Amino acid sequence: MDKPTASGSKAGKMLKLLIKIAVSVLCLWYVSRKIDFSAAASALQKASYGWIILAFVSFVISKILSSIRLNLYFRDINLNLSEADNLRLYWMGMFYNLFLPGSISGDAYKVIVLSKRYQLSYKKTTAAVLLDRLSGLLGLGLILAAYAFPVLKPIWLGLAVAGCALLAVGGLYFVINKWFPDFKRSFLPTLSWGLTVQAMQVICVYFILQALHLNDHRQEYVFLFLISSMASVLPLTIGGGLGIREVVFVEGAAYLAVAGSQAAVVSILFYLITLFTSFWGVIYTFREPIRNELK
Repeated sequence: MDKPTASGSKAGKMLKLLIKIAVSVLCLWYVSRKIDFSAAASALQKASYGWIILAFVSFVISKILSSIRLNLYFRDINLNLSEADNLRLYWMGMFYNLFLPGSISGDAYKVIVLSKRYQLSYKKTTAAVLLDRLSGLLGLGLILAAYAFPVLKPIWLGLAVAGCALLAVGGLYFVINKWFPDFKRSFLPTLSWGLTVQAMQVICVYFILQALHLNDHRQEYVFLFLISSMASVLPLTIGGGLGIREVVFVEGAAYLAVAGSQAAVVSILFYLITLFTSFWGVIYTFREPIRNELK
């Protein structure tokens, strides 16, 4: 009886992977029909690579800060990893998420490794990782709300986005208070870290815009980036939102009356920075990421 179950599980994972690949390919095909490749290529050729390096540095800093946020949740369950160990494990998870889409996810890998190594409840480690994700989304939503006011017209649209963001904050606090009281003390600190992480990624996008000499409609481009970041969380495509990000940028650019080709280039450059940064997590598939005992 075990073999058919295992076989069915593998077949299910393979089917999900194939669907994600198909959705990514379909999205990229759709985007390819919407953009002017000569304009996109010209924008890339004229790019100032010093600004792209600064964008890369900003993104790396955002990920370091994100790992610190996750470690706050780990400490709530008496898992006192050093920041260095936690960062290595976090980077390996990034590699798993982007480069091994048919394998175990980076989040699931962290849960399994930590639960087994330190005899922790799977429920608690899963909750820590999940709440970390949600803290990041809250930070993203609050910054999105701030950009909605100058970008969206009429003003009630901005008010609606802000209202949803505030409701999400209150909703998560209610959920933690009722079902995950172990993490209550970290709610405000992790929300602050979440805002800081997303702010660093917004800075990353501003550096990309500077690199591409896009001086107009910057708020609109950042707003599109924030929307695309939310869309990329949906488990619909491979590689952390490959394809769906570009669709959001191109369609959003049409709605906000900004250049679609340049918007696509912004999205692609951000994705390449993400890809390059995450790749270095491959090191910890050959080396043990956790090198020290708990503090």
